[in-house]
Amino acid sequence: METIPLLIEAGVDILNPFQVNCTGMDTKKFKNLYGDKLTIWGGSCDTQYVMPHGTKEEVIKETRKRIDDLAPGGGFIFAPIHVIQEGVSPENIMTWWETLQKYGNYK
Repeated sequence: METIPLLIEAGVDILNPFQVNCTGMDTKKFKNLYGDKLTIWGGSCDTQYVMPHGTKEEVIKETRKRIDDLAPGGGFIFAPIHVIQEGVSPENIMTWWETLQKYGNYK
């Protein structure tokens, strides 16, 4: 977090990957602080724990949180943090995608 202002000053205007589960990461706070200066590419769902190990309900909850935190006002490219790794069930991928379809409209 402490390097973000330096990146902005250097001319960075998009972050990819956007790791939502880093220690101290608060995606709502991040968006409020930097959302008018940076486009966020990724971070739609925790791909280390929730996507491969979470229940359908956990995938919905996590994905909705990231949409609610990061999408308002634009500047959020809905994508996984990196890539969807081996071991993620097709059901969780479809739940993630269906959650976007249901809740992914910009407000």
